[in-house]
Amino acid sequence: MNTSDVNHSGIGMTSQRTRMRMVDRLRQQGIRDEIVLSVMGEVPRHLFVDEALASRAYDDVSLPIGFGQTISSPFTVARMTELARANRDPNKVLEIGTGCGYQCAVLARVAKTVHSVERLLQLTVKARRNLRAARVLNVRLRHGDGHVGLPTEGPFDVILMTAATTHVPKALLEQLEVGGRMIFPMTKGEEQHLWVIERTAQSYTERRMDAVKFVPLLPGTG
Repeated sequence: MNTSDVNHSGIGMTSQRTRMRMVDRLRQQGIRDEIVLSVMGEVPRHLFVDEALASRAYDDVSLPIGFGQTISSPFTVARMTELARANRDPNKVLEIGTGCGYQCAVLARVAKTVHSVERLLQLTVKARRNLRAARVLNVRLRHGDGHVGLPTEGPFDVILMTAATTHVPKALLEQLEVGGRMIFPMTKGEEQHLWVIERTAQSYTERRMDAVKFVPLLPGTG
């Protein structure tokens, strides 16, 4: 057993074997990228949830992380990472909505550098602690407004949003590198889907993907 596997529980619910069962389920659910599947098996999701929820860490459900926020289900994290990767490892990723840091940790396994912005200071502190415990080093966390992004660090070849918007913030589109892609949940009426926008030399193309359920992207900081 990995030494990190005993940080939360001594009853085997956070073991490598449990993660492998999760990976098998993700494969059955349609995740095809073997690199992403391998990463999902490596990142200890139980380190990113409260100790009382550790026994459910590898169930295919979202879980509360406090402050009205959630950690996305393993399938959603794997699917968004698969779309972000698109069969090639990205160089520089911008994540909007750090949350507890789990999606950030997964992205960090496939990207050279991940910059992540979180509007809630308490979650930024929590995510930094979680990422340190998981020994994730190639991330840069920032407390700020996700609508603004990080213009001083761009352009990014991948921008991934972990909160739902009703429109695409123009500032984020401008920080997307030519040939890069943005993956984000968007709410239209009663429906919410993942969307992929790719930037070409002349314009942008967009595709609607899976139905999802995310908390809304809020402006400002807290």
